[in-house]
Amino acid sequence: MSTVTAAETAAASTDTISLYRAIWRWHFFAGLLVIPFMLNLAITGSLYLFKNEIDTTFYAHRHVVADRGAMLTPQRIVDAAVAAMPGARATSYREAPAGNRSAAVTVSKGGQSTVVYVDPHDGAVLDSVGAKEDFGWIVRRIHSLDYFGTWANRIIEIVGGFALVLVVTGIYLWWPRKQTGGVVSIRGNPSRRVFWRDLHAVTGAAAGLLIFFLSLSGMPWSGYWGANVKGWLATHDLGFPTALWDEVPKSAKVTDDILPAPGWIVEKAPVPLSTPVGAQPIGIDKAVEIAKGLGMAPGFALAIPADKTGVYTAALYPADLADERTIHIDQYSGKPLVDLSFSQYPALGRAIEWGINVHLGQEWGLFNRLLMLATCLAIMLSCVTAVVMWWKRRPAGRLGVPPMPPRRSVYIGLWLIVIAFGAAFPLTGLVIVAMLTLDQLLVRFVPPLRRFLS
Repeated sequence: MSTVTAAETAAASTDTISLYRAIWRWHFFAGLLVIPFMLNLAITGSLYLFKNEIDTTFYAHRHVVADRGAMLTPQRIVDAAVAAMPGARATSYREAPAGNRSAAVTVSKGGQSTVVYVDPHDGAVLDSVGAKEDFGWIVRRIHSLDYFGTWANRIIEIVGGFALVLVVTGIYLWWPRKQTGGVVSIRGNPSRRVFWRDLHAVTGAAAGLLIFFLSLSGMPWSGYWGANVKGWLATHDLGFPTALWDEVPKSAKVTDDILPAPGWIVEKAPVPLSTPVGAQPIGIDKAVEIAKGLGMAPGFALAIPADKTGVYTAALYPADLADERTIHIDQYSGKPLVDLSFSQYPALGRAIEWGINVHLGQEWGLFNRLLMLATCLAIMLSCVTAVVMWWKRRPAGRLGVPPMPPRRSVYIGLWLIVIAFGAAFPLTGLVIVAMLTLDQLLVRFVPPLRRFLS
């Protein structure tokens, strides 16, 4: 029979309080840093989920046409677009996905790309817009902050890592500890701080796994982490199957250089070279015919060769991942040099593409978009409730950071967690190290700063 002394009980209680306060303190710090960026991600993400509906509603003049049956050949559609932009060169053609939708031709002139929308039935030019002025392009680049440059995009990568931290620490803080309120119910009314605390906790607990998924599935697009993961996958043959390129000459270009929106797995895959054999190029019409004959689903895009060694590249990245496909076609012989479909990706590559598809709201139709929208709304609500809750509890003239844990030794465990997390997400890990150092050294030895943060 064992006996637990009062001193041991008190020590265990102090340890529990120390851990809770340390995690609360770092949940607060992480939230303080990322709230503006999380709001941007949630708002722009909500808009992008319904990009097609927005295009159809607000930009119907360029996307919607009357279905009049027979369509023009791809070459005639491309010629109509080029005629509307004298001196331009066509770089890609996207066939109309349905009889009541326009075709799109991307043309280049003076180093600038423009998308020209053409009625596929009569060749009438409906509208044109700069490739970097399209609604979807702008929303997506603001979402990632890529619109504002490389370093701004790195901030979003750091925020994505902090979002994972917020979910994990938030679940710990929410976890029931003999209390009944604030677990699934909300106490008080909006005039009381406990109302906002409970609303914040219950929202986070209900949507935590989905927020974690959104954050993790968004990381492949990040400039540093995503690029390194993609390189690691390619090195270990877990991304696109590199063996498909073994028997064909490769150019210095990658798929991202020739297509407006390639899939994540293949965007850095090399583009093969055509072999000039003295014959005439097969032309756009024949390239489209070959792609369709190989089973390419409707609505695909076709990159047009820029020189004598370029290839026609037919590509489709649809809602149904089974139809995802990239085919590089020799512009002279019409031979498929590389034919890559989703089913050929290694398991890890398929898992990442699936996660991206769900992230974009494309996997299960409207249900997927509504589920991701609900998650975005939960993020917005979590941000708002966090600010209101903090505002109500902050002392006058101070930031109102949660108190230091009674036992500083608890930070040893936090440092071990930071080392492991930093290995997985280096940029976020570096910021957390800087924050821990600031909290442990600068705050301790600079009394005015310590008082402000208390």
